[in-house]
Amino acid sequence: MWCLKLLLTLLWNFHDVTCQWNVWLPRDISAMTNSCVVIPCTFMYPSGIKPYRGIHGIWYFGQPYPQLFPPVVFKTRTDVVHESYKKRTKLLGDLHQRNCTLLINKIGTEHSGRYYFRADLGGANMYTYPDFAELKVLDQPSIDVPEEIVSDLNLELTCYAPDNCPDMSPEIQWMYTDYLPDPEFSNDYLEEGNTAVLSSTLTFIPRPIHNGQLLGCRVFYPNTTLVYERLISLDIKYAPRSVWVNLSSEVMEGKSVVLYCEVDSNPQARISWMFGDKELVWDNAANISLQLDDLSAEQEGVYICVGDNGYSMMNTSLYLTVKYPPREPLVNNSMTVLEGTSLDLHCSAQGSPTPTLTWLKDGELVGIISADKLSVLEIKEITPQGDGHYRCLAENQHGRASSSLNITVEYSPILLDGSKCTVVREGVQCVCMAIGNPEPTIEFYLPDQNITINETDRQYSFHTHTDGHTSTGMIKMRENGEQVDKDGPAVNVHCSIYNMYGRESVILELQQEKKYMMAVIVGSIGGVAVIAFIIAAVRYVGHNNKKENGSPRQEEVPEKPALYYSAVKKDKQNLRKKVGQNRDCQLN
Repeated sequence: MWCLKLLLTLLWNFHDVTCQWNVWLPRDISAMTNSCVVIPCTFMYPSGIKPYRGIHGIWYFGQPYPQLFPPVVFKTRTDVVHESYKKRTKLLGDLHQRNCTLLINKIGTEHSGRYYFRADLGGANMYTYPDFAELKVLDQPSIDVPEEIVSDLNLELTCYAPDNCPDMSPEIQWMYTDYLPDPEFSNDYLEEGNTAVLSSTLTFIPRPIHNGQLLGCRVFYPNTTLVYERLISLDIKYAPRSVWVNLSSEVMEGKSVVLYCEVDSNPQARISWMFGDKELVWDNAANISLQLDDLSAEQEGVYICVGDNGYSMMNTSLYLTVKYPPREPLVNNSMTVLEGTSLDLHCSAQGSPTPTLTWLKDGELVGIISADKLSVLEIKEITPQGDGHYRCLAENQHGRASSSLNITVEYSPILLDGSKCTVVREGVQCVCMAIGNPEPTIEFYLPDQNITINETDRQYSFHTHTDGHTSTGMIKMRENGEQVDKDGPAVNVHCSIYNMYGRESVILELQQEKKYMMAVIVGSIGGVAVIAFIIAAVRYVGHNNKKENGSPRQEEVPEKPALYYSAVKKDKQNLRKKVGQNRDCQLN
């Protein structure tokens, strides 16, 4: 009835406005399959034309020109229509009232298309109106989805169902809304251009978790079996909400590693791996991998995966540790220092994990073992014993390395215990030994003769020898011309040792050598034996002469025999005393 009332109003308006061939019908109209549709129609013809034998009408499908033989949808003069429209069409309007409204039942998708009306007033007064109504037959409802759905922003989805069949009215239900947060529903009824549409709007706030989930709209006609459904998949745009990467890892130098990164976002993000300020690789994808081959220590550090899809940016980092054996330690340069100087020896070495640092001197441990990156060996007031080869050893479970330096300690001369004068067969030999750095210079001084001996001298057989920091000087003095007392030769020899840091002068003590002592002992005993032999020989000769002369002769005895034997005895005692004295000097 609402269509007819509207048509009558329009009819009177058209009658007042024009008297030409005109038609009014909706440009677009829709209906669900297997339902019906009413196409409202009002037509006009020139007022000067008088219908001959009534007014007739024809509805065409697809074409407005009869000569092209378009399918006949409805015809008032006969029941001859196209096969697809038999018993499906009915004229609801009164042509005499200029109402050409058409009903089509049980429509299918094949009935979608343009419909044209032709007025037949009799004779030559026939006219096909060029205007048309385009019918869309739907097998599912339509859902109005925004071009872009953004997470956390209010979303409205509207489902539409045509209501252009007077015999039944549709109802709309939303499907799969149980998982939505606080959904709201509202219905509306729209009329436009003599067509009606029922709508239902669903309102909610989408979250990233809803991306890809299904929503549905169901249209059904009560008391019928007609049901229509439409499903959509939510395409919710959201900024990267998570960036997943490997756990921080440890890799041996020279090996390979693959770093993975996965970004959850919609649309897919531009993913890139960054090391410092350098972008290593990128791609528009859900995930990306970075392969690092033949790793070096310089590649250790923080790697950052960045995801950016235009809505926002997110990043996550990991730390890649490159394990490697210690590099050659850095130590002080070799140095020469003066005795008493305090030193700090520094050693640092790179390695992963951090190596332990150990100081060695001439192969022996000095100081403490350090687990820090820097080890400092403190030497306070260095002595000559601190002179030597120092090595810093760096070690971890992957290997070891070391670096060395030499410390040379310079100091003033020191007289060694072997310095002395000794009685030998040739006379007296004096040796002076000293150690110092630089090596000491040695010279001898004879104060009794005011002679300094510091170069090759035949008279004193002077010569020197140097072995490292040790210098040895030696002279020999013969007894000829020397003063000799009852205890041996008189010796007064001074030894001077010096270098750039100092000078020292000492008197060399006289000592007897064991070989010389034995010679004195043997010589003394031999002398006594010779004297005894001579006495015995004299007495033997005298006894023989007495026998040869035939008469006994009085034995010759030395004068004062007691004095003689006492003199021999005294000589023996002196010899023993001398040997004893020599023995005491040797022990001293």
